[in-house]
Amino acid sequence: MSLRDSNVIIIETSRTHIRAGLGLYELLKTPSVELLARVGLRKTGEASSSKPAVNDYIVGQPLEEALAVPDANDIVVSWPFLEGEVTDFVQAEALWKHVLFTYLQRKRTVNESPVLITLPTAVPSRTIYERTCQIFFERFNVPAFAILDRPLAQLYAANSLSGVVVDIGQDYTDITPINEGVLLHSCKVQAKIGTRMCRHYLAHLLKSNTSVAQGLGLTSLDPIQTHATLLRLANQLVVSGLVKPPTSGEAAPPPEDEGVTDIAAVVVAGKERAVIESGMKKKLNAKASAAEQARAREIEAMDLVTVEFEGKELTVGKERHRFCEPIFDPALVEGLGLEQFAAALEPGGEGLPPVSLVEGEGRKVAPLQDAVGGAVAKADVDIRQYLWQGLFITGDITRFVKGIGAGLQSRLSPFITASGLDTDVQPKLIRVLNVPEYYAEYRDTGNGYAVFLGSSIVAKIIFNDNNAKNYLSKADYTTKGPHGIIEMSPSLL
Repeated sequence: MSLRDSNVIIIETSRTHIRAGLGLYELLKTPSVELLARVGLRKTGEASSSKPAVNDYIVGQPLEEALAVPDANDIVVSWPFLEGEVTDFVQAEALWKHVLFTYLQRKRTVNESPVLITLPTAVPSRTIYERTCQIFFERFNVPAFAILDRPLAQLYAANSLSGVVVDIGQDYTDITPINEGVLLHSCKVQAKIGTRMCRHYLAHLLKSNTSVAQGLGLTSLDPIQTHATLLRLANQLVVSGLVKPPTSGEAAPPPEDEGVTDIAAVVVAGKERAVIESGMKKKLNAKASAAEQARAREIEAMDLVTVEFEGKELTVGKERHRFCEPIFDPALVEGLGLEQFAAALEPGGEGLPPVSLVEGEGRKVAPLQDAVGGAVAKADVDIRQYLWQGLFITGDITRFVKGIGAGLQSRLSPFITASGLDTDVQPKLIRVLNVPEYYAEYRDTGNGYAVFLGSSIVAKIIFNDNNAKNYLSKADYTTKGPHGIIEMSPSLL
C-alpha cells in the first residue's frame, strides 16, 4: 500500500485545543489549523428525548460567531476532551469532521489521506482507541489510521526516549515519566494546576497598578467588569511574550571597554592636541551624564513596558513577571476570591468550569514541583536518574512564556539530594530538554507545538513502512475491525 507524504494528516487533540495539518515535507511545518476543542448546541423550546446528532453541533468559526452575538445565551457549550478522556463521541466526531472536511477540504468519497491522531487520555483506553478508530474508518473513510500517545510525541520532539513530560494545560497539568519509550502508567500524575489560575492571578495583580486603573477607568466599573477587563489585558501581555519568570544567576553585562591609548601612534600621527581635548571633554561630560545614567538604570530596574490595549496606552511594570507564581506556590491565590469569577469572563472560556483551588476529595492543590517529584519517586530507584535527565516542560503556555523549565528545575533540586546517598543510581543533576533548534519552523514556538512535531516525525516513519506494523490499513480494518488498532498501540498491549 502506497501512502504519499503530501496526503498525510496530523491531528493533535488536547483537552482544550485541536491542531491539524496536511502533508509532510522535508522541512516539518507547524499546524495550519487550530481551534478550540468545544462544540455548541442551540437550546430547543421543547424538551427532546432524542440525542443530538453530529450535524446538530456548531463547531469552529461558526460557533465563535454565534457566541459573539447578543442572544448567545441560547447556546450550550461543551468541551468533550476537557476531563482528559473522550466524554462524548458524537461531539468529538463533530470536531474531527469539521477539521477534515471543512478546514482541510478532504472528500469522504475519495479520501486518500492517512491520519495520525493523538488523544488527551491520561491512561490509554482500549474502548476509546477502538471507538476512535471506528469513527475514522467508517465515518471518514480514511485509508490508514494510527494513534500515538501524547506524552511520547512530546518527548520524541525533544529527541529523547526517557524523561519526564510536564504538560501544562489550562486547568490541569499532566506529568508522565517515560523510560526507553515506554509510558510508566503507575507513575503518572494529574495535578490540578493550570494557566487559567495564573491569568486570574495576574489580573488581580494588575488591579493594584495605578497607571492601569486610571488608564482603563476601573473605578467606574463593578468588580466583575473590572476583573473581566484585566483578564483580557493579562491575556494580551502573555500572548505578546512580555512575561518572563525571573531566573537566578543571570550574569551582569560586562563593563564597556574604554580601551588603551597607544601613545607612540598618537605622536607619530601628530594628534596629541586632539587626544588631549577629547580626554578633557570626556571628564566634563562624565559628571553631567552620571545623573542621566542613574535615571536610566532606575528605569531599567523598574522594567516598564507600554502596551496598547483596546485603544489605550498602558504602562505595566514587573508585576507581569509574577504570572507563573501560582504554579509553584498555589497558596498565594488562597483567599483572593478568584473562584467567584465565572469562566465566561475569560476569552474563549464559555462552557468551562470555574477555577478551583482543591483537588479531588477536598485536598488542596500541591505545587508543581511537588507533583513532579512525587511522580518520579513512584518509579524504580534504578531508573530515576534517567528520568531526571529529560525534564521536558511543554504546553501551550510555553509558546509565549520562556523560562518555566529553568524555574521548575531549580525548585526540583531538593528531590535529587534528599536521600543523602552517593550511589551509582543516585541522580546527580536535572537536565531540561527543549525542542532542538534545527527544526526551523519551530524555533519561535517554544515547546508548545511539541505534540504536533513529534507526531509529524512518527508519521513520516510509520506511513512509509511497507510492512504496516505501526498503523492500521483499511484492508486490515476490514479483517480485524476496530480491535486491530490495539495491536498497533504498544501502550495498550
